[in-house]
Amino acid sequence: MNMAVDLTTTYGINFPFQDSTTGQYLQMTTASEIEVRSNLIHLILTEKGSRYFLPDFGTRIYSYIFEPNDSVTYDQIEEDIRNAVKKYLPNLDIQSIDIQDAIDDPTYNIQTAGSNEDSRLFRAGNISDAPYTATVKINYTVNNGAFSSSDFIILNI
Repeated sequence: MNMAVDLTTTYGINFPFQDSTTGQYLQMTTASEIEVRSNLIHLILTEKGSRYFLPDFGTRIYSYIFEPNDSVTYDQIEEDIRNAVKKYLPNLDIQSIDIQDAIDDPTYNIQTAGSNEDSRLFRAGNISDAPYTATVKINYTVNNGAFSSSDFIILNI
């Protein structure tokens, strides 16, 4: 009996989960940069207090959705993200967090949620064509000893 062996290297579960017509809701990451991005999104989109035995894991990003769209709220979002990353993703260095009103976002009228155009675009809440109120762009560098790589994610809230 000859059985084929899949030698594809996987790093973890890709996050966020995707709808699938073939039942493949949990896809594995096959590149380290995708795994880092998945871990960052998982950390940000996990509501603080929702994980057993890790009550401090996550952020309060969902609580900011209906807050005033001002610099005070933006500073709180940035501080919340930075604190969570510092604690749970120590090899990830945040270079900058840019938060802006959706009206000032040049891609506001371009559909990004649910599209496969760029895997670095996410929406807090549900995946829909509904308008969002703010854009959070996180530029980061991953330090793995002698090697480092840079990337970004954009989160629409």
